Amino acid sequence: MSSVDRKPAGLLRRLLRIPIWVYRVRLGWLFGHRLVYIAHRGRRTGARREVVAEVVRHTPIPPEVVVIAAWGKDPDWYLNLRAAPAIELRVGAHRWQRPEHRFLDPADTLQVLLSYRQAHRHAWRRIAPALGFPADQDDPHWPEVAARVHAIAFTPAK
Repeated sequence: MSSVDRKPAGLLRRLLRIPIWVYRVRLGWLFGHRLVYIAHRGRRTGARREVVAEVVRHTPIPPEVVVIAAWGKDPDWYLNLRAAPAIELRVGAHRWQRPEHRFLDPADTLQVLLSYRQAHRHAWRRIAPALGFPADQDDPHWPEVAARVHAIAFTPAK
C-alpha cells in the first residue's frame, strides 16, 4: 500500500489546500500551468467543493488540461466529477466556466503518465515511489498502474 492510498489528513491536508487559497485571492497565475483549480459540486450535498491538482499535460491549442486523481483509491473530487460536471476551472491566468471534461481510458492514461515521466524526470523520481508508480519506463506493471489511476481531461466549454 503506497502512502497515497488513503486521503491526506491533518497537517498534510492543510498544506495541500494552500494553493486553493492562492487561487481564491486571484494569484493562481503564479502556478503557471503546473497546477489547476477545479470547483465542483458534492455528489451528496450539492455544496460547492474545491480542489487543486497537478497538471500532467497541458496543450494551449486546442486548450486542454489533464490531471490524475491519484490520492486515495477514488478521491471524492473524482467521484463528484463522475456525478456532475465541474463548475469552474482555473489554470494559469485562464478561467473556464463549466468546462467540458472526459475520462481517459487506461491506454490514454498510460501515454499521459509516460509523457509526464519523460518531461519531468527529476520530479518523477521523487513522486513516483510515493504514488506507487514504476520508476522504469520498461516496467511490466505500467498497464496495471494506468488502470488503477484516473485521468481527466478538461477543455473550455464550447
